[in-house]
Amino acid sequence: MTNLLERENVPFGNPVPEKRSRLRKAFRNPLQWKAPLDPLAPTLGRLGALETRLARTKAEIRAAQALRYDVFYREGSAQPGTATRLLRRDADRWDRACDHLLVIDHATGEERNAKDAEIDASATSPEGKIVGTYRFLTGGNAERAGVDFYTGTEFDIAPLMTRQAHLNFMELGRSCVLPPWRNKRTVELLWQGCWAYVLNNKVDVMIGCASFEGTDPDRLAEPLSFLAHHAAPPAEWQVRAQPGRGVAMARMAADTLDMKRALHALPPLIKGYLRLGAWFASEAVIDRQFKTTDVLVILPVSQLNPRYVSYYGADAGRRAAERA
Repeated sequence: MTNLLERENVPFGNPVPEKRSRLRKAFRNPLQWKAPLDPLAPTLGRLGALETRLARTKAEIRAAQALRYDVFYREGSAQPGTATRLLRRDADRWDRACDHLLVIDHATGEERNAKDAEIDASATSPEGKIVGTYRFLTGGNAERAGVDFYTGTEFDIAPLMTRQAHLNFMELGRSCVLPPWRNKRTVELLWQGCWAYVLNNKVDVMIGCASFEGTDPDRLAEPLSFLAHHAAPPAEWQVRAQPGRGVAMARMAADTLDMKRALHALPPLIKGYLRLGAWFASEAVIDRQFKTTDVLVILPVSQLNPRYVSYYGADAGRRAAERA
């Protein structure tokens, strides 16, 4: 699930200390392989005090999971299981195989203190405050870890990947930013880091789930129909939901849409994907745990809007050289 939401904060109490060791075992992954961490992972972009790069340590991954918990569970409407609620981390079996992109705020003094009061202190790095994150899983890493893409739990992507077997797929997921940093600069660095990662890993296709808040597709009829009529993929790229889970996207006729209103109703992340040139599958999926309606993003690198390739640089160099 990927989302940049602004919802009511519902805090939970502190974990019970004596339960921590047992709960940590619940998050141990049976996989023998995990994505290697690079303690010297380079900076992928910089804007003032903000930096983006991959996580370098297990502690930074745990901090990213804590950030995700704050956004999806405390601020949002997702329903945590007991282990998730007590550990206050959004963690799953895919984390071990993924690379984790971070946006880190290196601000000091009053500028930092004003924002610190608004976020969970667990989302930290020795070098600064982790304020945004994105999760990447390449096809190669998924194969080495013995897992399928998370997206496949909601959408039947296997036929697509068979048809496009000559292409290198990458899954995007778990995108979130803390409320005080939800601005153009932070989101721009997330895209900068994503583009650099795509180039470094020779990715051909990006896929992933993006979300609308709420589980009633009829209340989302206009924006869902907009995507169905104006951002549908060609037949050879079409994907259906897993059997029994799909709901139709085209809930209104194209000529009945109020285009301005439909665009306004799209979440910021989905608007961002649209601007990049993404397609969206014809069915959506209701995610009861996260209280969202999920759509499948399909973005071949060959379809990227040339304007954005030019903006970030064909070598992802636009922000890489900037410093505070």
